[in-house]
Amino acid sequence: MSYFIRFNFLSGIILFSVLLEATAAQNSFNSDVTPSLKRILINGDSVIFSSDSLKVQHPDLRQNIVLNYWNNNITFEVQPADSTNYQFFLEGFDKEWSSWKRISFKEYTNLPSGKYMFRVRYISSGNNGGEISLVSLRVLPSWYFSQLAIIFYLIVFSLIIWALYDLLNLRFARNLYMLEQIINKRTEDLIIEKEKTEALLANVLPKNTASEIMEKGKATKIKYNFVTVLFSDIQGFTKIAEEMNPEILIDELDKFFFYFDSVVEKFGIEKIKTIGDAYMCAGGIPEKNRTNPVEVILAALEMKGYMNNLKETSEFEGMKYWDIRIGIHTGTVVAGVVGQKKLSYDIWGDTVNTASRMESSGEAGKINISGTTYEFVKEFFTCEYRGKMPVKYKGELEMYFVNGIVPDLCDENGGPNRKFVVKMQKIKLQDIEEMIIKMFDDEAPPNLYFHNSSMVKNISNQMELLSRAENLPDEEFINLKLASVFLLTGFISDYEKPMEASLRLVEEILPGYGFSQDNVESTKKMIRNSFSGHQESLTDNILHDARYDYLGRIDYMKLTDKLLRERTEYGNHPDNKTWIEFQKKQLSDHQFITNTARLLRNVAAEDQIAGLQLYSE
Repeated sequence: MSYFIRFNFLSGIILFSVLLEATAAQNSFNSDVTPSLKRILINGDSVIFSSDSLKVQHPDLRQNIVLNYWNNNITFEVQPADSTNYQFFLEGFDKEWSSWKRISFKEYTNLPSGKYMFRVRYISSGNNGGEISLVSLRVLPSWYFSQLAIIFYLIVFSLIIWALYDLLNLRFARNLYMLEQIINKRTEDLIIEKEKTEALLANVLPKNTASEIMEKGKATKIKYNFVTVLFSDIQGFTKIAEEMNPEILIDELDKFFFYFDSVVEKFGIEKIKTIGDAYMCAGGIPEKNRTNPVEVILAALEMKGYMNNLKETSEFEGMKYWDIRIGIHTGTVVAGVVGQKKLSYDIWGDTVNTASRMESSGEAGKINISGTTYEFVKEFFTCEYRGKMPVKYKGELEMYFVNGIVPDLCDENGGPNRKFVVKMQKIKLQDIEEMIIKMFDDEAPPNLYFHNSSMVKNISNQMELLSRAENLPDEEFINLKLASVFLLTGFISDYEKPMEASLRLVEEILPGYGFSQDNVESTKKMIRNSFSGHQESLTDNILHDARYDYLGRIDYMKLTDKLLRERTEYGNHPDNKTWIEFQKKQLSDHQFITNTARLLRNVAAEDQIAGLQLYSE
């Protein structure tokens, strides 16, 4: 109980003391010793505030002062200074109050930019004291730290970053361009070298064989049933070689063979090889054709003529002359590449042996052919029958000397005339038609149900029938035949624009078969007229009737159903009603132009329309 009374008594004394101090502080707030701001000095010598110029009317009155960044050395002086202790605190800069001192000023140097409040605590000798805020001020940042400057810096920095980025991109693009140039140059060099390699390989091997080797690393051996082989040999070469300087001998042989190479290339014949003074070539490989016996003999005639000219020159100059024997035979061979490192294209078979025997059994300055070859060329060349001649390991074989081209087929110089060329082209038409049919069978999309190889054969056959009946001249027949087989070829690669695709194929293929530019242009014109529905000549009329022959055939319904199915799969099919109406109109409007086509029509248009009507129902 006594402890409780003692605690209450002490608590009362403490509370009374606190009340006295609070009262004293309240009284001191209004007393005469309350400090006020006397002056503010900037950089030690400039006074920006003085109590003489501005009287403080209230102790809480605060002066808002704004200073530039270079006026950041500030001294605050307060009054009164006598018998009073002070503590100073610059809010925003000081971390704690200064110690109690009887000093009435406070100095700050190198104040950074910012907002500050200068506060003072004081205690007088009469124990009066308190705390007061005297002045607020703001030190502006330097211009290069101002908001506008910072925005400017950001803009400049962004521009610098953008410039660096653009510079890097430019440098990267330049490096990339230089790298692309290097790559393009090296690629171009590689392409050039590749072309050189391919050209060199093509000179050694047939084009198709060379391509097969480059793709697969090897070439398959192929059997050809219709090939004409030519052997040539220099008469008395062994004796000549003994008497002539070897370098001159090689130069002379090289001159002969160089000319022979140009001749076989002219006629599309494949050079096989040379062995000493022997030269071997073959027609009908690697591209099969029906004209190779004629072309090989044409080449042989040019070779013989060249050697005869050299012989006359040599005799005139008193030099030793060269004479040549040529032997030719037609038959079956096997062709392929032999060797692994040094590749060689060669042919094998009994035909090769027989051709060699024809050469050895011949005479100097003459072309000796077998009876087999004679049967294929007798309409083109005048030949001298030699009878059956003994051949080593072969018994007796019929042989002929070729004297030249048939008079009716040669010009004033003894070469082929226009009639000869037309006769050859008629044979080549069969090769071209066979090639086009194979193209349809191998390359055409499976959904070409109507425009297929069967339709090509039908148009070609009908064209031949109409041409014979209309007595079409041979030269016009050739161009018409070409147009008939190329007419639908465009559907293979471009169903939307078949005419343009067909014209491109005509330009690409015909020159390779020895057809002239006139043949190409005439063929293209007929194809254009057929697609556009214009008939300007008899050939246009015949091609039109051959193309639309199916409209009068008994299998018309089957064919038109295939056409409908084909157009449907290519997205060109209208509704069934529209299709039937279109077919009816086509049958009603269509008329065969030539008399022969009208006579050959199997079913009348009215019957076809009636069949369509039943089909639609």
